[in-house]
Amino acid sequence: MKTAEVKRRYLAHFEANGHTVVPSAPLPAIDDPNLLFINAGMVQFVPYFLGQQTPAFNRAVSVQKCIRTPDIDEVGKTSRHGTFFQMNGNFSFGDYFKEGAINLAWELSTKPVAEGGFGLDPSRIWPTVYLDDDEAFNLWRKIGVPEAHIVRRGKKDNYWSMGIPGPAGPCSELFYDRGPEYGRDGGPEVDEDRFMEFWNLVFMQYEITDVKSKEDFTIVGALPKQNIDTGMGLERISSILQGVDNLYEIDEVRPILARAAEMTGKKYGAHSGHVAGESHPDDVRLRVIADHVRTALMLIGDGVVPANDGRGYVLRRIMRRAIRAIRLLGWQEPALPILLPIARDCMAPSYPELAEEFGRISTYAYAEEDTFLSTLKAGTTILDTAITETKQSGAKQLSGSQAFQLHDTYGFPIDLTLEIAQEQGLQVDQDGFRRLMADQRNRAKADAKARKTGHADLSAYRSALDAGGAVEFTGYQEVVRESRVRALIGEKGRIEVAGEGDFVELVLDTTPFYAEGGGQQADTGVIKVGGGRLEVVDVQQPLPGLIVHKARVIQGEVRSGESGLAEIDVTRRKAISRSHTATHLVHQTMRNFLGESATQAGSLNAPGRLRFDFHTPGAINPSVLFDVEQQINEVLLRDLEVHAFTTSQEEARRLGAMALFGEKYGDEVRVVEVGDYARELCGGTHVARSGQLGLVKILTESSIGSGVRRVEALVGIDAFGFLAKEHLLVSRLADMFRVPGDQVADRVEQTVTALRDAEKELEKLRAQMVLAGAGALVDQAKDLRGVAFVGTEAPEGAAGNDVRTLAQDIRGKFDPARPAVVAVTSRSNGKASLIVAINAAAKGRGLSAGDLVKGALSGRGGGNADLAQGGGVAAAEAPNLLASIEKALSEAS
Repeated sequence: MKTAEVKRRYLAHFEANGHTVVPSAPLPAIDDPNLLFINAGMVQFVPYFLGQQTPAFNRAVSVQKCIRTPDIDEVGKTSRHGTFFQMNGNFSFGDYFKEGAINLAWELSTKPVAEGGFGLDPSRIWPTVYLDDDEAFNLWRKIGVPEAHIVRRGKKDNYWSMGIPGPAGPCSELFYDRGPEYGRDGGPEVDEDRFMEFWNLVFMQYEITDVKSKEDFTIVGALPKQNIDTGMGLERISSILQGVDNLYEIDEVRPILARAAEMTGKKYGAHSGHVAGESHPDDVRLRVIADHVRTALMLIGDGVVPANDGRGYVLRRIMRRAIRAIRLLGWQEPALPILLPIARDCMAPSYPELAEEFGRISTYAYAEEDTFLSTLKAGTTILDTAITETKQSGAKQLSGSQAFQLHDTYGFPIDLTLEIAQEQGLQVDQDGFRRLMADQRNRAKADAKARKTGHADLSAYRSALDAGGAVEFTGYQEVVRESRVRALIGEKGRIEVAGEGDFVELVLDTTPFYAEGGGQQADTGVIKVGGGRLEVVDVQQPLPGLIVHKARVIQGEVRSGESGLAEIDVTRRKAISRSHTATHLVHQTMRNFLGESATQAGSLNAPGRLRFDFHTPGAINPSVLFDVEQQINEVLLRDLEVHAFTTSQEEARRLGAMALFGEKYGDEVRVVEVGDYARELCGGTHVARSGQLGLVKILTESSIGSGVRRVEALVGIDAFGFLAKEHLLVSRLADMFRVPGDQVADRVEQTVTALRDAEKELEKLRAQMVLAGAGALVDQAKDLRGVAFVGTEAPEGAAGNDVRTLAQDIRGKFDPARPAVVAVTSRSNGKASLIVAINAAAKGRGLSAGDLVKGALSGRGGGNADLAQGGGVAAAEAPNLLASIEKALSEAS
């Protein structure tokens, strides 16, 4: 029975028994601060169980998407652990209790398939009850379950909670005996692989708090005795009803697993129902891939995107475990473009939105894999070296500094370092790693603080602010202002006088200088005080309301308390203002083309140029960028008025003004409008009319992180200058190719194609050179204890496919009856790799290519008994790899 049919029958059964069908809640547990993800079917009903809300129904039924990660390391090792699963649940809110729940569960489980039930054999169902729950015990006896098949268990197994404070209670679980081929007899207390749990009836009698573990919590009160939460593990009942060995073989998972096995050349056994830890490593990795790919699909489908914290980090970790697992099985190319569509096809019958949203889902998924493959390439090599050096030194632990370097320099996640080190029998100094991470964070905070405040004591700034209150900014209306020097601040705090060559910070009573903020760079200019003159190079706001001018005295001296004239660099201000107004137009236009989700994630407004960061799942089509640019410049031609005004936050929201990423606003906000085209909350400076921008030219679009893109553009005279240079370049190319300017692109493309064709021909010639000596190598084979051995090094720089072909070609030239082992090394980019191929006769002697490669590379490498490969060591190690294979064969029994 397919999983979708199991769901249908479950919902139909309970709907026919007076239950309201409630849709699944999204996986992110947005309304529960204690949970990252929905982890049980009852989570969305918690307010009803606690009496905080009154439901519109007394009975409910749902199929809830769930995520549980505490047992992530057990995924694949048993027949029943999964990260994503679906919980069929039926619930009573003050209606029926134990007897009703038990009767409804038994009826659906044992009713014949032809009558809409699941048709399970009653004699193979074993209920469990809480130790002192005589009521539940007697109800199962009343139904007809033999006393010997009803098992009493303790808190760990038969007392349910969400793992956090909230409703809880004793439970009664249903297990199905899958038969002696799956393990020992004696019920679920003896073997939970043979006896697989498929339903959990929770009698929601209590509210608990102070939850430390499944067996350590405090009961704070009783709940009404007519509250029921039952959860049928859909994947588990599906595996039972489909007659397969475990949840990895149900129809929603098996196709992913089978395709992964096909890609990697692994044979997935039909029966894999071993106890924890006994599954074959390849079976475990295949199961991890299947489980995690499906989980990633469901998480991204519900709006989670890869990130470095929270839900996004859980998704990232799951995806990276799957990607690494398939690479350990020998697949070196991107895998998600192959596996994710299969997962979609498996799940879409139940969740059609996955097919509708697959464009967005796949964009995030494939981008994350590409990023991680780059991380793996650099990080794994460094980690392998560190592991080898650690083992050679006799140590049992990688240092915290090594783990930190991997994380900080190569972006290698600490959990992956822990996992790989554990596979090699090593620990990691996690305390040392955490100390270094804390030091880095503290340094980053100090650097940011220094950039904003210099190195002066904050008390000097506080004193200057207290002395005269907030500094008035007049730069919206004027570019020159007479003012008084309220304070001078040096490296050691407040000073009274500064002489020529000194670098100081000035606080004026009023100023036209704009302090850096909201993505807009600070003004520069000059301040004349008495006989002194200062060059302002930066303006910051170290404390709210305090504007500080960072300046160098270039003439005379300056004294605190003197009056002077502050004058900004008008040319720079105008150029920055053009860029800031252009940023508003880019933001609005991106939303016009990409949708409301294309919100700003950061910006830089500098003289003549801008940088705009925004949220979107993938790269922007060049044609869309062209349209965005054209629409922006059409707005410039309309010469719209740019108007700024102050209003309340509430009124700004009513007007539809956009608030920007990372900004904090008070009750009163400043709104900037560009005609009827764009409206944002903004404290920056702008042009008077859109036509003053002249021209906006988008230069580049790129990724700066998962789900965040960046465009860079030029504005005004800088944009005109860029186009002039481009025109000159096109003219030169047109002269070189002797074609009109509009044909340059085609001619360049033709030239590039010709070069690529020539490179392919060179590749073919190199491959022929590599293969030319295969016959001679066979004639020179060494006899090692009855096994013919050829060890050779391919020409440096030979392509991986050519090296693999050489090994296979040499192997094919041996008499099939003669055991033969071929080892070929190659060097490329400072690294050595190894490929080993053996024939059937050698396998008959107990030899394995995979074992030989791992022996030579200290456990690394992937492949099978016929053909295996590995690498990552220094190029100078190539001869040693061949010697290692020869030694292993010489010592083989």
